[in-house]
Amino acid sequence: MKEIKILIIDDDPKIRAMLKRSLTYAGYTVVMAEDGMAGWDSVIKNKPQLIILDIMLPEIDGFEVCHLLRKEEIAIPILMLTAKDEIRDRVKGLDCGADDYLVKPFALEELLARVRALLRRNSREQEVLEFETLKANTKTYQVWQGEREVELTPKEFKILTLFMAHPNQVITREKLMETIWGYDYEAESNVLEVYIGYLRHKLEEEGEERLIHTVRGVGYVLKKK
Repeated sequence: MKEIKILIIDDDPKIRAMLKRSLTYAGYTVVMAEDGMAGWDSVIKNKPQLIILDIMLPEIDGFEVCHLLRKEEIAIPILMLTAKDEIRDRVKGLDCGADDYLVKPFALEELLARVRALLRRNSREQEVLEFETLKANTKTYQVWQGEREVELTPKEFKILTLFMAHPNQVITREKLMETIWGYDYEAESNVLEVYIGYLRHKLEEEGEERLIHTVRGVGYVLKKK
């Protein structure tokens, strides 16, 4: 059976322990974080298939965590938990990008049913981009170069998937800057070149050919040499 990893972001240790026991018993791999920033770091590090996210968190709350994930186009399903049964909170959570909502206290059977439903839905919607030996899963945020899994930051992932959605097509610097950073390209800025360098370093181990090529004065293209 394929491992399914679930991230719990909740500052209540009793809730975390209870959820971990139940989800582990149901066959899932569980990772946990006790605040929003640790949760964000865990998403990048662990690449879970689903997130259970409490709203009332220290430092940055669940709404902000959800908003940040969706802003970075991280499409992992999010099940939000809250002690407040108010319509405005449910609406705010869904507007931030949550996929489902559960009010505390809840029955574990209902939580597990919602987890299964979200995982089924995500599996149906899952999209894998492929180019030569590269594969990128736009739902689980995973990238493989052949049999090797490649760890990418959110920005690196967005750049790579933009290339993979348009293989063998030259993408201008202006288009890349506008799509990835959301503002017009500035000639004096080398941020794009820096990120292309990061991507090349991670994708091209010794003996592996270059896939991202520079088109001088124009931009870049993903192609086989």
